[in-house]
Amino acid sequence: MEAKAEARYIRVSPQKARLVVDLIRGQQAGQAITTLRTTNKRIAPTVEKVLKSAIANAQNLSEDVDVDQLYVSEAYVHEGPRMKRIRPAPMGRAYRYQRRMAHIVVKVAEKES
Repeated sequence: MEAKAEARYIRVSPQKARLVVDLIRGQQAGQAITTLRTTNKRIAPTVEKVLKSAIANAQNLSEDVDVDQLYVSEAYVHEGPRMKRIRPAPMGRAYRYQRRMAHIVVKVAEKES
């Protein structure tokens, strides 16, 4: 049994989000929440929220799921759309820069005893 939660269009670069998501991949669900709470990154509370949502989805899918047996089976970050912005530059020119977005996916599964 596997449950999934996804957060889309999060305003952080995927590269920065992957740093946090890589920390929790394969961990027990409770241990992953502790890891995220002690991680000093701006995206960590958002990833924690997605993980809690995946745990709640697992409980909704099956009544007899043991939350203590859940672990993070998959966790990955995809790149979302980019917002193109323009910054004034010298001599009437303009520099283009991109504000990146990320889609964060966390899947939890129950360990077979």
